[in-house]
Amino acid sequence: MKSGKLWLVALIVIAVAAFWLAGGSEWLTLDTLKQNREALEQWNSEHFSLALTLYALAYVLVTALSLPGAAVMTLAGGALFGNLFGLAAVSLASTIGASVAFLVARFLLRDTLRAKYRDTVARIDRGIEKDGAFYLATLRLVPVFPFFLINLTMGLTGMRLWTYAWVSWLAMLPGTFVYVNAGTQLGQVEALGDIVSGDLLLSFALLGLFPLIAKFVVSFLRRRKVYAGWQKPAHFDYNLLVIGGGSAGLVSAYIAAAVKAKVALIEKDKMGGDCLNTGCVPSKALIRSARAADTLRHANRYGLESVPVKGSFRNIMNRVKDVIAQVEPHDSPERYRKLGVDCISGEASFVSPWELEVTHTDGRAERLTARSIVVATGGKPAMPPIPGLKDMNPLTSENLWELQDQPERLLVLGGGPIGCELAHAFARLGSQVVQVERGERLLPREDADVADMVRKQFEEDGIRVLLGHAAAEFRIEEGEKVAYCEHEGERVRIPFDAVLVAVGRAANTSGLHLERIGIETLPNGTVPVEEDMSLRYPNVFACGDVAGPYQFTHAAAHQAWYAAVNGLFGQFKRFKVDYRVMPWVTFTSPEVARVGLSEAEAKEKGIAYELTRYGLDDLDRAIAESEAQGFIKVLTPPGKDRILGAVVVGAHAGEILSEFTLAMKHGLGLNKILGTIHPYPTWNEAAKYAAGEWKRDHAPAGVLRLLEKLHGWRRGKSGQANRKQMSAGKGV
Repeated sequence: MKSGKLWLVALIVIAVAAFWLAGGSEWLTLDTLKQNREALEQWNSEHFSLALTLYALAYVLVTALSLPGAAVMTLAGGALFGNLFGLAAVSLASTIGASVAFLVARFLLRDTLRAKYRDTVARIDRGIEKDGAFYLATLRLVPVFPFFLINLTMGLTGMRLWTYAWVSWLAMLPGTFVYVNAGTQLGQVEALGDIVSGDLLLSFALLGLFPLIAKFVVSFLRRRKVYAGWQKPAHFDYNLLVIGGGSAGLVSAYIAAAVKAKVALIEKDKMGGDCLNTGCVPSKALIRSARAADTLRHANRYGLESVPVKGSFRNIMNRVKDVIAQVEPHDSPERYRKLGVDCISGEASFVSPWELEVTHTDGRAERLTARSIVVATGGKPAMPPIPGLKDMNPLTSENLWELQDQPERLLVLGGGPIGCELAHAFARLGSQVVQVERGERLLPREDADVADMVRKQFEEDGIRVLLGHAAAEFRIEEGEKVAYCEHEGERVRIPFDAVLVAVGRAANTSGLHLERIGIETLPNGTVPVEEDMSLRYPNVFACGDVAGPYQFTHAAAHQAWYAAVNGLFGQFKRFKVDYRVMPWVTFTSPEVARVGLSEAEAKEKGIAYELTRYGLDDLDRAIAESEAQGFIKVLTPPGKDRILGAVVVGAHAGEILSEFTLAMKHGLGLNKILGTIHPYPTWNEAAKYAAGEWKRDHAPAGVLRLLEKLHGWRRGKSGQANRKQMSAGKGV
């Protein structure tokens, strides 16, 4: 079997190479067709059957090998053989060629991919078995992806060849007719006046309108198919039902109420979700207390006497709760009821795409209907299946805030943003912290130099950072909690008092009964959303952590706008979510803030860039505050000031980043930042100085040399002579 695959690959390579070496790409062009039109028509009239057969075989070869020129050959089919024979030849040959490419992909790659990605391929196969024919038909009818890519991709699935062939033939038939007809009309052009003939103009109008018509037809058929078997209610209780009272749900409900829609928000726990109760708000309050402790401990940096920190951990946690209580009214049911939102305390599950069963906290159950439903149930900390971990009563970002006594020895699993923020906070509050990360660096989404600076600061603050360590087992040995990690073939023993697990998050979907409406979650637990944030049904949406791909409060609010607006007005106009400018901040010290591409991402994607770097040790405000550590990196296209990405590492990085985020969002380059007045001395001057570094590197050297000569000429020859005399006098 292996030798057979090698022979097939060799044959394909030889065929493709022969095509290019023989100038095949030059044959399959409109210019070549026009130049040889008379000769082709003459030969075609004398040997019609042979010409049609050779044409069909050539078409099969082009499509089977995914060679360029299929569109030109389709037009040629109409021009040489007319609508009837041209359509028959093209539709048959394209189907055979696509089927051959399908089989080749299956033979060469399918077994390998199945062995390597068994679960993923199995999930795809289930989807293909359920909706594969319809999905393939939509891809053929509206060619969003190149046909050769569809041929190769479908060959990797479990779709049967017969299904693939007849669905492809049927779905490609309308588009094939449009192109063959256009070719037929072009073939009848003999004089200049023929160009404005009604048939030719109609064929080109149809050629231009076909994608729009096909898109409308596919959309109509998709709606019919997806809602098949469901009975739409004659009337609705609400315009919008929102499940989940976190950031995404609150924004969705707020927008609906603002445009006077009738909206209900269903929350089974606390309004405000993770951000208010267990995430952003409490963690930032804890980080602030930790930073205050660090300032007192290192007061000598500011000319004061350093003092030992003897804070009460219980007082710190009480302050955290006070902060939550102060913010809580912003997200309270009372506030949202005043805005016009029906706030329901209970748990919701799907009955149909328009209907939810709601179990209230008092046990009462009812069914509610809405034209659109938004799933915004958020996420929860993921718990890895490590032997013995559950017996350790592990802490997470969810239950951490119930602590009253500070762990003397804290083990942190995970080197992502949550793990880093909490590890640094507890270390600054006095815990002995060991941080374990299975990867080669902290903050794996950031560049290596960024992660390295954070790691060095962690180690200076007493954190024992263990990179390349994978937690393998947890035990209690002689009354002491112990973790064992694998590192380069050795087992590392780590005793601890408490373990904080921060290795990622999982979406909250249990209890929603999404399976009732045919929605399966993705391997990472999130639900599969379209570009308009809809799920399987055009009226069911998801946003926030349950939708991914970003686990940020501001990303959830951003998605919520699209979910709410499309849910309320999607029948008239739908908006695709825009992730082009997505900033984020990790609130360690130094802070790490980024928007757009990193260096690593640019290299991985093959995007050409120039790097501009500015050190915060040059910033007067940073020097004045003894925070002169860190840097700014800006990526721009070669020779241009357009911002591809920016990262800020240092104090107040999140605030500095905002200027770059605004510039990227509105297409402003570094020249615009440089030309903006910044008050002195401020942290945001760093953005201007970074722009100045770019400008200095792109100064027009030739123009500057000419200006130097101009200024010398304007000073006059006498001035130059005087300087020479003075120089001579010094020499004497």
